[in-house]
Amino acid sequence: MPNVKRTMQPYKKLYKIKNQLSGILILLHTVCFSQSDLIKIEGYTQGTTYHISYFDTEQRNFQPEIETILKDFDLSVSTYNPNSIITKINTNQPNVVVDQYFTTCFKKAKEVWKNTNGAFDPTVLPLVNAWGFGPGKKQKIAPEKIDSILRFTGFNLIELKGNRVVKKDPRVALDFNAFAQGYSVDVISDFLKSKGILSFIVEIGGEIFANGKKPNGDYWKAGIEEPYDNKEDANPNRAIIKLYNSAIATSGNNRQYFIENGVKYAHHLDPKTGYPTKNNLLCASIIASNCISSDAYATGVLVMGLEKAKVFLKNHPELQAYLVYSDAKGQLQVYKTDKITAILEEVNP
Repeated sequence: MPNVKRTMQPYKKLYKIKNQLSGILILLHTVCFSQSDLIKIEGYTQGTTYHISYFDTEQRNFQPEIETILKDFDLSVSTYNPNSIITKINTNQPNVVVDQYFTTCFKKAKEVWKNTNGAFDPTVLPLVNAWGFGPGKKQKIAPEKIDSILRFTGFNLIELKGNRVVKKDPRVALDFNAFAQGYSVDVISDFLKSKGILSFIVEIGGEIFANGKKPNGDYWKAGIEEPYDNKEDANPNRAIIKLYNSAIATSGNNRQYFIENGVKYAHHLDPKTGYPTKNNLLCASIIASNCISSDAYATGVLVMGLEKAKVFLKNHPELQAYLVYSDAKGQLQVYKTDKITAILEEVNP
């Protein structure tokens, strides 16, 4: 996918910051049947690109409706939109009423926060900003600075009561960007289903959901990239995943980072320490039944590290994973959950 100039602020992630160069790429293969029913639409949203392909005998173009949905979604949960619901909550504007998009994100965040024992925590926005991975300017990092921010970091400090948010500390701020992009994939997927579209693939910023199979029986496929440091171009694929009524999202540390005094600082922050994670897990691809779960758990797994991730995944068989990590010799290795083998093709094992 080519590098492009964007006029809108990037829809940055909680611990991972996305751009149009993602760890997952749709693979659209040439097929031997007629393409007359295949519709392809693409565009820009949330500071990145989207690509949607679907089969429709009526040849309907849903792009105008999809663009409207994505704009409404942005007005709910984008921390880069000064008029969004989440921005109003973060800035403590009075009498803010949340919508269904925000409510779904909040409830999913609470679920993942509990399940990952806090490895996933959407209240790290002040930390993200301090490290320069958010909309604000990078601050001078010092232990006392991090300690002061940690005092108002923690998802236990905020609640959703009815259609309003209640904070225990007004400095608490939310960032749903670690999984909101995945949720937007689900929202568009639900829209297509409501129109009777049963064979489609939706990709937004690298997060993907595929429904059904192609008319010739082929699976929709996605590629998982090699996790080499590369801020500009797409890396070659390491593996290919077949998707059927399922989603995939990848979280990695090879796109968004900075180097200071010879030390690499990746954008995945540990909510408990306030510092970028230090473990040998390079990227985590999670397959789930919906993209909001894939996206959120990919972030949580990457933060918790390989050994804790193995235990976590054994306790959550509803999730399948492809994890790339660096061994003691600096060589890339892979950990795969048992059921993923049936849908996986190693390109560069």
